[in-house]
Amino acid sequence: MKKSFIYTKTGDTGTTSLVGGIRVSKTHARLEAYGTVDELNSFIGMLLSSMEKSGIREFLIYIQHKLFALGSYLATDVTKTDLNMASCITEEDISKIENEIDIMDSELPLLKGFVLPGGSMQASIAHICRTVCRRCERRILELEENGVCEIDVRCKSFVNRLSDYFFVLSRKLNHLSEKEEIYWNKSCK
Repeated sequence: MKKSFIYTKTGDTGTTSLVGGIRVSKTHARLEAYGTVDELNSFIGMLLSSMEKSGIREFLIYIQHKLFALGSYLATDVTKTDLNMASCITEEDISKIENEIDIMDSELPLLKGFVLPGGSMQASIAHICRTVCRRCERRILELEENGVCEIDVRCKSFVNRLSDYFFVLSRKLNHLSEKEEIYWNKSCK
């Protein structure tokens, strides 16, 4: 029986390889960025595991594939290794998210205030995806701000739009499950 090489022991001293073989510390900012992308992808997987086949499910699987590509982009030091074109985010990818947002939003009641996370389990997981996506965005922007690397504007737009998508998705999932949205009570009473 052929065995997969799951453990290589090359990371036992606290380093790992970027795309192209360059070794960096496991605490490197790139790893924090693409690790957060991976975390988001895992939460999307959790959301998917609670869904029946639907257009929403198919779109989330598409997003998972694009997030894997984004992780590859973030793991590539383009000053030392050529970027694989499969790792690129395109204007079409951003437009697909915007289109999904517009379709869902057109089917929802107008917002009456700030929405608190909650409602159905699926909507709650979508809110977790939204907040992890925002952290992902911060980690990616940190790479640029700290001079680690420049980030393609399409990657930044994709992640920014994706968090908006998860907000609207949470509303849609509450609407589909006939759960009321929880609006922030400004008086906190």
